[in-house]
This record gives sequence, C-alpha cells and structure tokens, in this order.
Amino acid sequence: MPLTELQCKKAICPPDRKRVRLSDEKNLYLEVTAGGGKYWFWKYRIGTKETRLALGVYPEVSLAQARDGRDDARKMLKGGGDPGQARREAKLARAFNLGNTFEEVARQWWAHWKDGKSPRHADYAIRRLESDAFPMLGARPIASLTAKDLTRMAKAVQDRGALDLAHRVLQMAGQIMRFAVAHDLIERNPAADVKPSDTLKSRKKEHYPRIEEKELPELLRKIEAYQGGPYTRLAMQLMALTFVRTSELIGARWAEFHLEAAEWRIPAARMKMKTPHIVPLSPQAVEVLRVLQTLSGGRELLFPGERDHSKPMSNNTILMALGRMGFKGRMTGHGFRGVASTILHEQGFAHHAIELQLAHQERNEVSAAYNHALYLKERRAMMCDWANHLDKLRRGADVVPLRA
Repeated sequence: MPLTELQCKKAICPPDRKRVRLSDEKNLYLEVTAGGGKYWFWKYRIGTKETRLALGVYPEVSLAQARDGRDDARKMLKGGGDPGQARREAKLARAFNLGNTFEEVARQWWAHWKDGKSPRHADYAIRRLESDAFPMLGARPIASLTAKDLTRMAKAVQDRGALDLAHRVLQMAGQIMRFAVAHDLIERNPAADVKPSDTLKSRKKEHYPRIEEKELPELLRKIEAYQGGPYTRLAMQLMALTFVRTSELIGARWAEFHLEAAEWRIPAARMKMKTPHIVPLSPQAVEVLRVLQTLSGGRELLFPGERDHSKPMSNNTILMALGRMGFKGRMTGHGFRGVASTILHEQGFAHHAIELQLAHQERNEVSAAYNHALYLKERRAMMCDWANHLDKLRRGADVVPLRA
C-alpha cells in the first residue's frame, strides 16, 4: 500500500532496531533511524547492480515532492541515464565550479532563441526540452556531456516511436551546445561530432516537391481562380483542407461522407496503412463537398474520370493542373501534406494529433479505436484552425499563429 502524509509524520523506529524502512510505490521508501531522522530513498538497478538515490529529508521534502523526484529519476533511467551518476556530477561541478547544468544553459538559450518566434512555437520548443531532454540531461553539468550522451537521449525518444521528435530534440541540443560555446561556458560542441543520420533511424521518404509557406497564398488564390474543370479545382481545394493522400482523395465515394457530422470515414481497404481513417471536416471542407454534390448527379465517386465516369480521375490530373498554374516541379498533390505538417508543427500543435491526421502510423484495431476516442476532438479543432489559416493566407490578411 502507498504511504500517506500522516504515516510519514507519525513514523518512528522501534527501540530494538537501528532503522526501519516504510515502502511507498515504485521502489520509493522512507528510512526512519533510531535517532529520529527520516530520509527519502529510491532503489533502482544499473545493469545487475542495485543502488539507491537519496531524495531528501522528511518533512523538508514532502511525500509528494519525493514522488516527483522519483518519477524524474525513473525517466532518466528509462532513457539510459544513471540518476546517481548525474547527481554526483552535479555535486562535483558545484564543488569545483565546473559550470552550469544543461537545463540552466538550455533555458538561457531558449530565452535568447525565442525572440522573434511566435509564442506557440516558442512554447512548443521548451515543452519538448522539458519532456525529452531535461529528464535525462538536465541535472548534468553541460561541460561533462559527450556526443554519446546527446545521442542516447535522442534514441530514447526514437524508441517510443517519435522519429521526427528524436531528430528535432537532437537538433535543439546541438543548438544549445553551440550557444554554450559562444558564451564561453564550454570549450567545444560535442554535437558537432555526430549527425542525426549517424545514429537515428530515418523514415523511407519519397521526395515530393513542395512549396514554402510564403508561396502558399499565391497557390491558394490560383486554385480558387483555376479555369480548368470544376472537379479538378474542387479536388485541389479539398486536398489543401484535408491533406489526405492523392489516392485517398481521387478514390473518395459519397458513401464515406457524413456531412451532418462533418466527418469523412475512409475504409481500411483504401488506406496505405490498412486501417480505417477519420478525417474531421472543417466548415470550409463541408462547403466544398456541398458544391461537389450539385455536380455529382447521383454518381458514386466524388471525382469521376473525364471519359469514364465509373472510374476515378487520374493520379496526374492534380499534378498537371499545378503545372498549368506555374508550379511544375515545385508542388505535387502530396506536397500539401508536407506543407501542412511543417506549419502545424511550427505553430505548436501536438505531434500525435498531426501524425494521426496524416495517417502515418500503422495501427491495429484496438489502438485505432483508442486514438479515435482520445484525439478526435483535438484533431477536429486543429482541422478547423487549419482551414481558417488557409482562408487568411488566401485573402492576404494579417496572419496570426494558429491556435493549438
């Protein structure tokens, strides 16, 4: 049973013993000595060796604070670090004036770096460091860190399946180390010894050309004024709003849409990852679909082929239209996905929500249902904000950061 504050307060050592240990959860315990002292410890293993980490003296360190310290140490251990070693290094650094900890320097870097960034982008960066870097590296003197320490931290992020984040957090760690060199806090940057590709996995990528965000307003206005077939124009508008794959878009059937619920449910058979996918529809996307309904004439397909209406339009239709608008070799249908991913990440939207909306990760039926129940509301809000952002870009209005 977990301890309570009252038990900690009343705990005493029996007269016939030198000390007694009162166990809490996850190997945390309160050691009470015959002299009346009460000390927090967390027991853990490094390889085959069992050791313990001191977490403070009760009541100066409360039960809740001891649990927080234990949880931070567990994160470091899970990431491949040794909490005890980190504690010893920090103590040595203070004794011999070896300099600031990684977290202290990282926060100095962040305060300098965030100038000129949007508040949401800056907040996203510090949250990534707090979640992925500080638990393992934060307490260590920055001068003691090696390339191996940085890559071990990034690999811990990679091992939980967040490949993009692993690359991003390693890149930020390199910027922090470079900042430390520039301010005479360390002699050299250990991150310069390795590249992310040297140690981290990389997705097998198909390199689709795509424009930068600054070119997006021009493209959106040209799509709106497109003089080709109405199906092609509406297909490009819907692709920009939903950033689904080209094959998922051109093969869409009216039976998959629930306009009153503002949802598009793509069956597993049509998905690359072979799991059903839900696309929350913004009001702008629903409006495009209403226009399409007036053109469909009761057909099963949203985007029928020009010659054979029983088959979907060609994969090249959107690509050729982009070429005619002046974007040949610079943008593809798939490029809308990359543009959306980049902008949404930069604006601070949650990585898991973006990845789920892009349908990047293969999911079994259980996890797919779980993610649907847990994140659909979050994704719906994100898709509506994305559509509003596109409207502002197209109109040329002052663009404010998206609301994450």
